[in-house]
Amino acid sequence: MPLLQNIEEFQNVSPALQWAIFIVACLIAIVAVISVCISIWLSIKYVTYNRRTNSANLSGKDAARKILDKNGLQHIKVSVVGSMMFGNSYSHYFKKVRLRRMTTKKPSITSLAMGAEKSALAILDKENDPDMRARVALTPLMYFGPLAFIPLVLIGVLIDLFVFNFSGVATTIALAIGLGIYVISFVLSVKTLKTEKKAQERACKILGDEGMATDEEIGMMKDLFKLYNIQYINDIVMELLQLILKVLQIIAKLQNSSSSSND
Repeated sequence: MPLLQNIEEFQNVSPALQWAIFIVACLIAIVAVISVCISIWLSIKYVTYNRRTNSANLSGKDAARKILDKNGLQHIKVSVVGSMMFGNSYSHYFKKVRLRRMTTKKPSITSLAMGAEKSALAILDKENDPDMRARVALTPLMYFGPLAFIPLVLIGVLIDLFVFNFSGVATTIALAIGLGIYVISFVLSVKTLKTEKKAQERACKILGDEGMATDEEIGMMKDLFKLYNIQYINDIVMELLQLILKVLQIIAKLQNSSSSSND
């Protein structure tokens, strides 16, 4: 996203606001570099633990099925997918645990961890956990909300153009709604992290209590989960910075428009 697509368009923006936009942009760049480093380290751990056979000799799919059945969730399906978008996830709406093809059939530490953790999400859902309930209710906004930002702004501009004679009222309202959706998406990200951590703790407890993993293996899984959480926190920070940048850019445009009108 360009910060100032046209320098002349923002020539009347205050120096303080320009510096704020520059600083936030630099922070976004730093967080992006950190994200790449975390992703590389997570991939190394993921692959390393995926090459090590677990003591129960259970694949991710078998572990998930066993845990679900043990908790009265026979109706929850366990599917194998190749998609990076839907891999290793639990869907409340489709009543399904999805596991990536590269791990689901292998009796590895990684496969066991993923199968147990996503099954634990289904257990939280069954127990009507408050954080899980909020996550389920807001999930559609997390996926489709940010995509609606630009269309909302365009609709506002068109309404201003054909109905309000360039008053800017509809555009301002559309921007406010779009930013509101971003805020909701950010809140959902925090809720998602909270439920993931609950599921990870539940998964480790189940595996230990049922004798499906040794203490050493559970320690490895916790390391893997910790990296996932760090990556997720990094993504939340990135999302927050992008939201701040959008707000600053909107303020800059309004400030510039106001200065141009006075001239």
